[in-house]
Amino acid sequence: MNNQSIKNWAVDDRPREKLAMKGAESLSNSELLAILINSGTQEKSAVDLAKDLLAAVENNLQRMAKLSVKDMVNLKIKGLGPARAITIAAALELGIRRNMAENKKEVIQSSKDVASYLQAQLQYKKREVFAVVFLNRANKINHFEIISEGGITGTVADPRIILKKALEHDAVSMVLCHNHPSGNLKPSRQDEELTGKIKEAASYFDIKVMDHIIVSEEGYYSFADEGML
Repeated sequence: MNNQSIKNWAVDDRPREKLAMKGAESLSNSELLAILINSGTQEKSAVDLAKDLLAAVENNLQRMAKLSVKDMVNLKIKGLGPARAITIAAALELGIRRNMAENKKEVIQSSKDVASYLQAQLQYKKREVFAVVFLNRANKINHFEIISEGGITGTVADPRIILKKALEHDAVSMVLCHNHPSGNLKPSRQDEELTGKIKEAASYFDIKVMDHIIVSEEGYYSFADEGML
């Protein structure tokens, strides 16, 4: 039996016991991951497996958040199979949803309010997606929905689908959004043309396009702030 088993460690060095005694903030990233991994192999402890996973993503938690279960398994880390990858993916998704909840404003008053919410939701997407935030008369979020998902370099959104969704959710206004996985926040000519097309179509139903926001890990770009609406 592996004498490096966590059970043989001093209580202070065991991640679960350390968290219970000192709080989650006292644990390193590898120790927190080790709790999710739960147990090691004959060759390596759970902490060692966690360190291997962190090394594979260059200790970048944002990069880890982009990994699917299949991606994690494909890293070929011995001892990190589908079951453990599913547990880690679930924990990462909870973190993303918590971030979304923290950044969701009751009333949208500026591009920053909605950008923080959208960035929490979309910055980890590996492919470009087009989403819409539907707002009521009080500028509160009625509904958020990803309308389409494309490739790494682009996606296409159908104005008819967007307007249908807006009417279904009694939207008075909406904020268009898409992400740029490359990190580049500059809008393309296609982005500008699509924004104009949706804005014009929405006006026939007295629905206002308040903004079109591009988000990435680097930040966000607001069409409204830049005078492009």
